[in-house]
Amino acid sequence: MKTVFINCSPKKRFCASAYFLSLQRLFTGGKKVSEKLRTPADHERILEEVRSAQAVVFCLPLYVDGLPSHVLPFLEKMEAFCRQNDLHPHVYCIANNGFIEGRQNEPLMQIFENFCSRAGLSWNGGVGIGGGVMLNVTRILFVVQAGILLLNMILSAAKNGSFFPGDAWRSFGENAAILLFLNLGVLFYLVRLGFSIRKGSFFGKKYTRILVPSFLFILFADLFFFIISLFEGGLFRGWLSRKKYEEF
Repeated sequence: MKTVFINCSPKKRFCASAYFLSLQRLFTGGKKVSEKLRTPADHERILEEVRSAQAVVFCLPLYVDGLPSHVLPFLEKMEAFCRQNDLHPHVYCIANNGFIEGRQNEPLMQIFENFCSRAGLSWNGGVGIGGGVMLNVTRILFVVQAGILLLNMILSAAKNGSFFPGDAWRSFGENAAILLFLNLGVLFYLVRLGFSIRKGSFFGKKYTRILVPSFLFILFADLFFFIISLFEGGLFRGWLSRKKYEEF
């Protein structure tokens, strides 16, 4: 069985969609092909992979209760391509958003359901994930913590001749357990989705979220986006970014 995983995030790197697709690949058997959809130049390459696929998994962020705009032209081409070649792959969707409620992805799920109905494809459901950006940050934190552990091991070996500093390993284990807990809801449904993809069966629409209280999520989300806005212009774009003037 061949499954094509399509990352539809417009971001070039470090996007939540790439994180969730990497997890889903772990729980899906058979031949797996990963593709990135960002520009019209990607259309033909992805459609050629779809030609021999039994399942197609779209992973994308929620933009204004719908799809990122660059995904719509691809769906139009995919509809025509599948009709012309009499293709009927099973279609699944992994949607994520910056809100904490996974059910905020319901309009996006309905768009894919309507697309499959129009194109004659088999809509098999998917997972809607709340707090996608924060969950993506947890993987970055895990890599940072693993790097700190490695550094402590090197320093411990140089100082004491042991690569197993107890305090460092204990701290890493505790932090890793916390990050795993935050991702439990996502892991649970992605494992179940993997079974459905392998069987080509209907999964339905399931919704989950980062496992953190809403009031804490709002606090950390506000702080995170405030910091990001400082680095990228954001709140102070009118003050910090270089101005561009047009001549009339």
